[in-house]
Amino acid sequence: MKKSFEDLKISKAILKALDEIGFVEPTPIQQKAIPKINSGVNVVGIAQTGTGKTAAYLLPLFTKLKKAEGVDPRVLILVPTRELSIQVGEDVQELTSYSDLRHAAVFGGIGWTKHAELVTPGIDILVATPGRLWDLYRAGVLSLKKIKYLVIDEADRMLDMGFLPQLKQLQEILPRRRQNLLFSATFPETVEKMAEEFLDHFEKVGVAPSATPVDLVTQKVYRVPNYRTKLNLIQHLLKDENTFSRVIIFVKTKEHAEGVFKVIKRKTEGEKRILHSNKGQNTRINAIQAFKAGEVRILISTDVSARGLDASLVSHVINFDIPNNYDDYIHRIGRTARAGNKGDAVTLITPADEWHLKKIEELIRMEIFVEEIPSEVEIVETDFDEKQRQLREIDRQRKIDDPTYQGAFHEKKRKTGIKKTYTDKFKRSKPRQKRSKRKR
Repeated sequence: MKKSFEDLKISKAILKALDEIGFVEPTPIQQKAIPKINSGVNVVGIAQTGTGKTAAYLLPLFTKLKKAEGVDPRVLILVPTRELSIQVGEDVQELTSYSDLRHAAVFGGIGWTKHAELVTPGIDILVATPGRLWDLYRAGVLSLKKIKYLVIDEADRMLDMGFLPQLKQLQEILPRRRQNLLFSATFPETVEKMAEEFLDHFEKVGVAPSATPVDLVTQKVYRVPNYRTKLNLIQHLLKDENTFSRVIIFVKTKEHAEGVFKVIKRKTEGEKRILHSNKGQNTRINAIQAFKAGEVRILISTDVSARGLDASLVSHVINFDIPNNYDDYIHRIGRTARAGNKGDAVTLITPADEWHLKKIEELIRMEIFVEEIPSEVEIVETDFDEKQRQLREIDRQRKIDDPTYQGAFHEKKRKTGIKKTYTDKFKRSKPRQKRSKRKR
């Protein structure tokens, strides 16, 4: 039997905001997590992106807080990236529009004094990246002694980004009596150990097995020989503006981001933007906001925005490069098919990516459909350098699978007794010049 938000005992002020936003009924993760959080137990929530997991922890916490109180924050929500901090901050703003609860979203990349100005007047909810949280705490402008609820969002990404030492430090200064909530799209062994360490006793809720893609995403793969053919293929696909109406293209490096942007900027319709680590903070934020507002058709990005980019009606995610971290495949494709909408995920793989594709299929426990390259797409011959890089990568993969495998690129030992070359012989036999004696 489906439950309503009223059944989940959400406060009237929050219900009013939900009604205005157009949230009619709770998603499965919200139906499972909210009663547990309301009961006061520590909770681990496993849910894919796009399933409403942010609201699953926000709604019961807003109801528990009731109204603004004091100066120091009572809820701390830790997120791995600035983009996700901004996104969760916007969700808080939207959901508390009929409440007097105060919040701030803080992150790195800009001067900490600007964030100090947000915190100092008093807040109830703080959304923060670990680095910026420590900046404010060490500067003495933020007290954490009133924290009653700790949320660790995107826990798997937290570990991937190396935040565990900072989280352990945080354990030492937060009040011991608090409710802990940990949410993650995947639940590998590392996240399980983290949950046991931070949450002590906890109840686990989830709506799908770990590393299961969103059901409404249609996945397909194109086998392409090289980088230039990839460019030709996406250029062809993006000609169909009606089908590819709002697209995120994920690439592995900022060099690839620039290369793809250069090609589609000239040869495809619609506004395009680019995101990577060399772009300034404001440029990145503005690009995300414009994309979410529907002003940008195509967004090209490295994995810096694979999390925290919550835009509705994204028709396609294109993996121009297969991700280094296989869990990131889940997060990338979760940018489409959000809030009950359908979406498509397209992945381009070279011969050196076949091994990685099999690993991803093992992770998601399904085989991804292989689509033929359209006949109109020009298939370019792979140049020597790229071919060598692919062969080296395939060699590396074989060595991982079979440590005894020597490989085509292993360094051959020099045999003893090899005759010296003429040059070596000359260098070694060249007589030393006698120093001229100084005349006395």
